[in-house]
Amino acid sequence: MAVSARDVKALRNRTGAGMMDCKAALEEADGDVDRAIEVLRVKGQAQAAKRGERAASEGVVSSYVHATGKIGVIVEVDCETDFVARTDEFRSFARDVALHVAAAAPLYVSEEDVPEEAREVERRVLKEQAASDGKPEHVQEKMVEGRLRKWLEDVVLLKQAHVNSDKHEGKTIEQLRAEIAASTGENVVIRRFSRFDVDEE
Repeated sequence: MAVSARDVKALRNRTGAGMMDCKAALEEADGDVDRAIEVLRVKGQAQAAKRGERAASEGVVSSYVHATGKIGVIVEVDCETDFVARTDEFRSFARDVALHVAAAAPLYVSEEDVPEEAREVERRVLKEQAASDGKPEHVQEKMVEGRLRKWLEDVVLLKQAHVNSDKHEGKTIEQLRAEIAASTGENVVIRRFSRFDVDEE
């Protein structure tokens, strides 16, 4: 099926995918734009996985200030190209991350960012709590590991379910990051964030 240059451009504007990828997806989908987007997402998933190690040197800094004016967040979200960084989809994702950080107050972006010292402190506390329950030692160890996983879900941004569960269907920030990486075909990285709270000393 012949695909018009206008259709290819429109698909590129919607997805941020390359021109040839858009043309191939439209041909595979017999001109059906929605199906072509699905094709790009499926292929983008594999492409994004391959690109995981590629430099994400473009991106945006997004912010969110709560209506009270007492909580504010700045977040840096990076991708590979300025083209993707300028798309509404990418900017919307960055804003959603900033809003989530304001509400959920994570301490770290990823599990790798959690210092070993912080883990050890938490593990010691959890061991003491488990020991006071009077359970056998092998049960205590399982309790500690389970509670440590739960603690990581509480403090690590990528492990948290987005606070707007209606909009994001209970997906974690990592799942949402993977989705936008798949739809854009680029490596997408939440680089860092800062959260300011007037009530915190």
